[in-house]
Amino acid sequence: MTRPPAEPGFHLVVAPDKFKGSLSAPEVARIVAEAFREEFLGALIAARDARHLDATGLGVGSTELPLADGGEGTVEAALRSAGFRAVATRVPGPTGETVEATYARDGDLALIEMAQASGLDRLPGGRRAPLTATTRGTGALLRSALDFGARQIVLAVGGSASTDGGAGLLVALGARLLDATGHDLPDGGAALLDLDRIDLSGLDPRVHDVSWTLAADVDNPLLGERGAAAVFGPQKGATAADVELLDRALTRFADVLAATTGKDARDRPGAGAAGGVGLVALGLFGARRRPGVEVVLELANWEHRTRTASLVITGEGSFDEQSLGGKTPVGVATAAARIPAPVVVLSGRRTLSEDRWRAAGFADARALTDLEPDPQVCVRDAERLLAELARDLGREYGARAGQT
Repeated sequence: MTRPPAEPGFHLVVAPDKFKGSLSAPEVARIVAEAFREEFLGALIAARDARHLDATGLGVGSTELPLADGGEGTVEAALRSAGFRAVATRVPGPTGETVEATYARDGDLALIEMAQASGLDRLPGGRRAPLTATTRGTGALLRSALDFGARQIVLAVGGSASTDGGAGLLVALGARLLDATGHDLPDGGAALLDLDRIDLSGLDPRVHDVSWTLAADVDNPLLGERGAAAVFGPQKGATAADVELLDRALTRFADVLAATTGKDARDRPGAGAAGGVGLVALGLFGARRRPGVEVVLELANWEHRTRTASLVITGEGSFDEQSLGGKTPVGVATAAARIPAPVVVLSGRRTLSEDRWRAAGFADARALTDLEPDPQVCVRDAERLLAELARDLGREYGARAGQT
């Protein structure tokens, strides 16, 4: 939702990611914008009155831009902030059960969020399946987008449950992965140890007529100590033995895929993204890798909608070292530097030192844990505590505006 600022006035831009486990990005944006406005105008009028200045015509407008970095919530951000249309379809989940997943369309551009079909949150009962989870559902979403006439596809790959190198995705698009006896392999990364050959004769030819973007923040290669299995496997439930097995299986997959296609992307930055889906996206589909938040900001027409911003407030659940690797707040700070406007980050918790977050371009950083040290209470009462932080900011910036 956008409320144009009065002229002259103060233009607040609220561009947060979700607070995972408590608030969605649209909820965060709404809470912050409403609470900030509640206090800003009163503080501004009080400051002006104290100086015997006319406050007529002064006001505060806000632009709410819920964002995401390529993981969960990316489709919702496109629908809320970029005006995309939702397309819902039923596809296989990460362990084969049918789930309803949504992707976003705008003309011939389709935004596919891997977490919708193949994400950790789609695992039945939350039970991890590191050796058998599949990306077939993501492939089914891609096929649906192609059926609707997509000519540009953004594949956002955060939050995946599988480490199958994108094998399931290929199967859903018509490829066959065969063992030495000519039988199709079962789902999952572990099965790739038995891969003998890949038959691409049935692969949907439309995949080669599409412009592909891989929305991924990570630059990990497919294999080794920085690879998909070693770095991300434990998050998906893999034990040390599982990690070793999956790395060998992905090596076999990469070897056979390279022999089949003549293209080998295993060492390219991002090949290890989303359990190795980057291997297929970069090598076979010719995708261009871009940071997820950068893609979402572009789709949301950031430059146009924020050009008059007086203050930008962003946020996420945990503001920590990982945030500096390309998460939503840092993407927002980088983009806001071109306005220029000060950027404040509100988070559930904050582990970065002031030197670190100031060096990253933030004017201020506040967390729910500044008000309530118990993390469980912060999750339970996130709306109340976030509104309190935003009201405090509204009073401070209202008083500053009243002095000018």
